Amino acid sequence: MTIKPMMAWLIAGLCAGQALAAVNVRGVQFPDTEEVAQQHLTINGAGVRVKVVFDIYAASLYLPSKQSTAQGVLQTPGAKSVQAVLLRNLTADEFVDALVNGYRANNPEAEQQRYKVQLEQLETMMLGMKQAPKGSRVRIDLVPGIGTRIYLNGQRMGADIAGEGFYQSLLRIWLGPKPVDEELKSALLGQP
Repeated sequence: MTIKPMMAWLIAGLCAGQALAAVNVRGVQFPDTEEVAQQHLTINGAGVRVKVVFDIYAASLYLPSKQSTAQGVLQTPGAKSVQAVLLRNLTADEFVDALVNGYRANNPEAEQQRYKVQLEQLETMMLGMKQAPKGSRVRIDLVPGIGTRIYLNGQRMGADIAGEGFYQSLLRIWLGPKPVDEELKSALLGQP
């Protein structure tokens, strides 16, 4: 094998290795890419939700193209995905309370009223879990033209929640002006 073909082979091998790479957050592996509604998404960032001194969950954000600002994420058209893996045992009530409190802190009253029914659907769906043990994987996808689709441990939960605007308001839990965790917000935005 001559030098040039060998270099091409090595470069191809390195590129293939990068495609299979994953982001590791506190022992949780998030793949570099995902697919939602037949749209290829790339990990934008990943980090940990910490409350006081406790690691609550590892989370990742997938987008069609990298974005470094909350506004950029919210204005990006197409599919999106937020994924969370619990790092401690929670009850469904604890998990839902945290989501709802984050939602209310980051969305104006008019927005909350506009998506009241959708938020209630989400609460009901999540409360159906009863328990959210350590290692549980929650995936919240935006399916363009449909709305929010939720998975628990790879299994689809309930019916889709209609409307793309509701998904945008959910993203503000992590990316809004009062995010549940400032360091997690920075991590999801791929900021150092």
